[in-house]
Order: sequence, then structure tokens, then C-alpha cells
Amino acid sequence: MNHWLSILLAAALAAAPSNWAGWRGEGTGISTETDVPTEWGDGKNIKWKAPIPGRGHSQPIVWGRHVFLTTETEGPVVAGAKAVEHVLGGEKFKHPDSIGGDRSHTLKVLALDRDSGKILWEKTAYEGTVYDDRHKKGSYAAPTPATDGTYVVAYFGSEGLYCFDFSGKEVWKANPGKVATVGMGPGASPVLYENLVILQCDEDSGSKSFIAALDKKTGKEVWRTPRQVQASWATPLVVRDGKRAELIASGNEFVIGYDPATGKELWRAKGLESNAIPTPVAGQGMVMLSAGYPAKRTYAVKLGGSGDVSGTANVLWKYDKGSAYVPSPILYGDYLYLVTDRGILTCLDAKTGAVKYEGGRVPVPATFTASPVAFDGKILLTSEDGDTFVIKAGPAHEVIRTNSVGEPVYASPAISDGKIFIRGEKNLYCIGK
Repeated sequence: MNHWLSILLAAALAAAPSNWAGWRGEGTGISTETDVPTEWGDGKNIKWKAPIPGRGHSQPIVWGRHVFLTTETEGPVVAGAKAVEHVLGGEKFKHPDSIGGDRSHTLKVLALDRDSGKILWEKTAYEGTVYDDRHKKGSYAAPTPATDGTYVVAYFGSEGLYCFDFSGKEVWKANPGKVATVGMGPGASPVLYENLVILQCDEDSGSKSFIAALDKKTGKEVWRTPRQVQASWATPLVVRDGKRAELIASGNEFVIGYDPATGKELWRAKGLESNAIPTPVAGQGMVMLSAGYPAKRTYAVKLGGSGDVSGTANVLWKYDKGSAYVPSPILYGDYLYLVTDRGILTCLDAKTGAVKYEGGRVPVPATFTASPVAFDGKILLTSEDGDTFVIKAGPAHEVIRTNSVGEPVYASPAISDGKIFIRGEKNLYCIGK
């Protein structure tokens, strides 16, 4: 009887819908689901389309029948309002594409019904002027929220961190600190680890950068560790691959592994010497980090180290082509896939860094902001034009299909319960058989 119960339990678990609980799901961008459509558009396999007010680049997240995302609505110019001044190299600096600091903004968290697209609730987290500008193509609602099935936390950079329950009641709010990001806006998403919400907060010069953890239930700060790292937009990654958990934080000057429970530094390595935007990926006892501007750089570090591992055998391999400024890479099976901002793919052997292919192209010229996701031997690349290219995973490049939602897409897709959720510029799409 126990044998049959175990079989039934295993079958039930296999059939249970998987959640997509935060940025890149569990940080990997990989879904274990198999019954997911690979063809959609023109009314085919689009279960629903829901208009989303405002603007946002945050990835949808899914838990059970709830879909959560954040959005920003820009208001009028406010007299006397202006963004914080930036000083780089001892001189005042304003990026030519920086906007928004002179206006009011409304920042919201939304919950939708997974099966119908109906908005269940819409809550204003913050309303008022903002600390810093953002890139004209960006959004203050760029960080992806995170949930554990009881709480959903949403981060809006210098405008704060907010926690709601599934009914839409605000549980707490906190502002860990003002973070100047060279006028480019926020990017790093919150990460949940046991009872903690972890934030990587790297600012302009690095003199005030930090990584911190707050209590998930109360919003009280549990630990804070200073970082001498210039502005970054990378979301940290918690890796449980080995004898201990490690919190990996990318950076220009340093890549650092921390104890996620305490914030204590475990190891560090020489940084990427480029803008740290892509999220690290990990597996097979190593973590892989990349950046794409101004230099293209990817390298792998063995987990479990201590002290400064730069130049040691813990740095396993390096590769200096093919990486993106914005999209994160994806580690799927034995291979690491890099994708440039123009959608050119490189496949590397994850263990050795050996090139399996370079220059894999999508059928039409495109620009990419969204990061790839993967399921059932396939990788999805979604362009700013709203086209999703279905790529066969493996050491040979093959484009299986091209699908479109018919509007611009800047957010990465989410996969849950046999469905793909794609956030367009104006609408959220649910794609399912």
C-alpha cells in the first residue's frame, strides 16, 4: 500500500502546476514543465489578453491562481523637483537618455487571476516624486516582485520595498536606502531566502553600495554588508549547490559570494570590469557571470571557495565574446547559452567553456531586452518587437518556430501551469493549449 501511495503522490506532484515565484522563476529561467505550447499568435493558443495600466518591465510572477506584476504611471512635471546629481570621475554627469526625475510617479502592484486575466486587486505602493532619473526606455517598475505563496514583495529602488498579502493588504513597507544609479533607474530584483528578503543595492561611485536582508514578515533589517562596487543592475542569485548556500552578487570591481543568512563574505574574485546587469547562473558546482558593455566577458568560478580566489584554480574558464549588455545568459543542461542584445547566440560547454557554436542567429534582425527562459528542451528568446523565437537546446543551433503577440515586449516571459505569460507594452498575454 505504501508503494502505491508513493506512486500516487509522485504522480500528483508531477501534475501539480509549477510556480514562477520571482525573477527568472527560482533564479534560473528554467521551467520543469513539458506540456507548454510552442506555437501562438493570430488567435491561436492565446487564452487571454489583459490590458495593464501604466508602464513596467517587471517579469510576471505566478503562484497558484495569482499572477503578480508591478507598473508605473508617470504624472506631470512637479515644480522644483529634480533628480539627484551624479558625479563621475570628479565631474557632474547626466546621461543624455535620463528622464523622469522632474515628474510625479505612481508605482503599483497588481494581482490578476491566472485563468481569466481579471485584475483581482491593484494597490498603490508609492506616489510622489522620485530620487533619481531613469533611462527613457526603462521604467521605475523594472524589478520583478517575489513571492513565497503568503507574501508578495515588490521593490522600486529608492522609492522603497513593499510587502502585500495575497488579498492585497499591505503588510509592511521599508526603505533600505537611496540608490543613485547613474540616472538609469532600478534593475535588481528582490530575492527570497528562508525568512529573508535580500536586495543588492550598488550605486554610482560604490562608496555607498551595500547588500542587505530584511525580515520577510516584518520588514526589519536583519543584516547589511557594505560593498565597494560601482552601480550595477544585477539581481543576486542564491545557490544551494553543495554543502552550503551561497549568495552570489555580480559587480564591476568584484564578484562576491556571501552567506545569505548573515551577509558574511565567503569569497571574492576579480569583477567583470563592465556594467553588471545580467544575473549570474549556477550549476554543476560552479557559478557563471557575464557582462556585455563596455567589455564582453563571461567566466566561471567554482563554488565553495574562501578568500580572494582571483587567479586561482577556482576560476575555471573565461570567454570574452558573445555576452549581452542587458539580457542574462541561461544555463540549461550541460550548456551555457549567451545571447547578445541583437539576439546572436553562443553555446558553451558549461564545465569547460569550450565553444559548441557561435553566431547563432534568429530569422529577422531584432533587439532584445528580455532574458531567455527554457522548458522541455527548448529556449525562448523574446525580442522588443514581440517576436518569440523557439530555439532547440543543444550543441547545434536550430530555430524551431517564431511566434508573436503583436506588440513590443521588454519583460522576460514566465512559465507556470502549462502556460507562458508574456508582458507586452500594453497587455499581459496568457499562452496555453
